[in-house]
Amino acid sequence: MPCWKSKSKSYDTKSEGKQNSDSNYQRSSEVKKDSKRINGEAKSDYDYDLVVIGGGSGGLAAAKEATNLGAKVAVLDYVTPTPLGTKWGLGGTCVNVGCIPKKLMHQAALLGEAIHDAKSYGWQVGDNISHSWEALKDAVQAHIKSVNWVTRVELRDKKVEYINGLGTFKDAHTVQTITKQGERLLKARYFLIAVGGRPRYPDIPGAVEYGITSDDLFSLDRAPGKTVIIGAGYIGLECAGFLVGLGYEATVMIRSVPLRGFDQQMANIIVAEMEDKGVKFLQKSIPKSVEKLDSGKLKVTWTNEAQQEFSDEFDTILFAIGRRALTKELNLDTAGVKVAGDGEKVDAVNEQSNVPHIYAVGDVLYKKPELTPVAIHAGRLLARRLFGNSTVNMDYENVATTVFTPLEYGAVGLSEETAASRYGEDNIEVYHAYYKPTEFFIPQKNIRHCYLKVVALREGDQKVLGLHFIGPQAGEVIQGFAAGIKCNLTMNALMSTVGIHPTIAEEFTRINITKRSGKDPNPASCCS
Repeated sequence: MPCWKSKSKSYDTKSEGKQNSDSNYQRSSEVKKDSKRINGEAKSDYDYDLVVIGGGSGGLAAAKEATNLGAKVAVLDYVTPTPLGTKWGLGGTCVNVGCIPKKLMHQAALLGEAIHDAKSYGWQVGDNISHSWEALKDAVQAHIKSVNWVTRVELRDKKVEYINGLGTFKDAHTVQTITKQGERLLKARYFLIAVGGRPRYPDIPGAVEYGITSDDLFSLDRAPGKTVIIGAGYIGLECAGFLVGLGYEATVMIRSVPLRGFDQQMANIIVAEMEDKGVKFLQKSIPKSVEKLDSGKLKVTWTNEAQQEFSDEFDTILFAIGRRALTKELNLDTAGVKVAGDGEKVDAVNEQSNVPHIYAVGDVLYKKPELTPVAIHAGRLLARRLFGNSTVNMDYENVATTVFTPLEYGAVGLSEETAASRYGEDNIEVYHAYYKPTEFFIPQKNIRHCYLKVVALREGDQKVLGLHFIGPQAGEVIQGFAAGIKCNLTMNALMSTVGIHPTIAEEFTRINITKRSGKDPNPASCCS
């Protein structure tokens, strides 16, 4: 692959470490040879070295890194309004309708809980505590708009051309877009598909007309009131959690299992904790219709697994049943790009599609984690391979994540079920423990769901396969241990680590009881 020297920055496997085996490079290296034959034209034959379709985290990271290495780059980004009419600025899902506003509203709910706890610590707090949805919404949206502006300025400073328009392939080397100034055709040596995804709606009467999704919630111009959340993935549970924390009634409708893809023991603990917090759950239930009543309320009808029919009235219906990749809008067939069996996502090897010069990062990738930091890291590494002589590929294994429910759940590595399936139940050891956060003592907060476990191989030094933690600040706790797993953490090393006392993170260093032993995992004291 070419090395672009105008802003020379070269990456190699000696400096960054070879992350993949030779076998992992086989298809990639073959495609690179094809790429050189296909892309043998002079650089002047193209308007750009790289055109990025999609202005989210992954696409922007790749674009900025490519310009640092001397490439000429354009970014296409356009937000199609939701059925409710919601739209937003540059930056993608995470900044506008995902991680950032979600975390801010989660924090608002935690602060409300902390105000009540403060009384136990001697703070003189009045009894008439209230919350303003409008004030929170305005503050969140003001922050988002500031990030949108900073992103625009950063692209300008890095000389990345930003084009506010939808991009569709006209042929394998040309993308067409229509902006306020008219139609444009952009020819590029490489393309990066980074369009992400948007929430799905169920195919039931009234869903699109009267329902909203997470794309609408964070800028909703009225208080959500009594809300039903259809779907129990991490988005659904997080929204239910902060809504109840802010004082609204929330019900979650679960079709099958909560937090599919996560460790199911931990998922069920989260559900139990949320029930204690006041969230209602409708198990094994499927929505059938949504109807708007003369009162303005929304009537939702659903059935349970026994095919019994129920209905209730709500102020807001939030659909959180998954997301679809926005690839059908790109005319991928015109460029020759094939999608995976799901008909939507790109089944790429090292982000490279079946068309050698067309790549993809982020949520459009088939069977890859749909997480912002994953897209960012993959985008940067790809730019370095295309324009900086790097051979370092993205490692999608052992990526840490956190579900920001009222009591957070952080995880990295394999779930207990996946480990047992992959290695055999008799070949893994599961260490677990309940614990007592010191800050929970004085306000006498519920500690029965503060729990952690470590999944490890049973033999030898017991290599750690997965760590799972439910408790305050779970994301901060699990991040450091994720680095340990990357470095082949073992139970021997974990148990030899001296913890910081009194913290909740130290519980991982004190863990010593296995499920197999049958011993009580509850602590005798805060220092046991």
